[in-house]
Amino acid sequence: MKSRDTLKHAGKRKQLVDVLIDKGIKDEYVLTAIRKIPRHLFMDSGFGDHAYQDKAFPIGADQTISQPYTVAFQSELLEVERGDKVLEIGTGSGYQTAVLCELGCKVYSIERQQELFKKTKLFLPKLGYRPKHLSFGDGYKGLEEFAPYKGIIVTAGAPYVPKPLLAQLEIGGRLVIPVGNDPQVMTLFIRKSETKFEKHEFGEFRFVPLLEDKN
Repeated sequence: MKSRDTLKHAGKRKQLVDVLIDKGIKDEYVLTAIRKIPRHLFMDSGFGDHAYQDKAFPIGADQTISQPYTVAFQSELLEVERGDKVLEIGTGSGYQTAVLCELGCKVYSIERQQELFKKTKLFLPKLGYRPKHLSFGDGYKGLEEFAPYKGIIVTAGAPYVPKPLLAQLEIGGRLVIPVGNDPQVMTLFIRKSETKFEKHEFGEFRFVPLLEDKN
């Protein structure tokens, strides 16, 4: 373990949650998860003193750990309940994965960067987080073998909405995805029937690009 989780860290998390509340996050379960998870352990020790600022930071492989507000906002949009099956596109550091685990979800996650996939697969269990399945692969394709999902969350910017992700939602399921180049528009799709989806947009965010396997 890179460092301990101390009372000082817990105090900083409480301050971070206060910031998120001021920014409009209301879901108590999401706030409780962020209050509990030691974000500093998901980051390089050089960023440890800044872990509870509401900022994104590099995690290697040209990827970032998302801004806590973004994590909270996306998690809140999912409207998950304990026991829901959720697909995460972009495991990254595993921080969003941990939030979903704290929310009681059955988490299936896929990561395109092998370096991050190997690191996070070993790291999450050390903190007591055990997703149902972690996969190395192309997030644009989703994970059809475990579909359908009650929720799908995409943690990188997609230039378009991948059709496989829409297809892998159950009826009533919700896809939360930032769409566009730079910046992206946070977009929610709710599956109303086999062929119909309700679309909502929630303003501009900035993410690293969602990588696609062109082979």
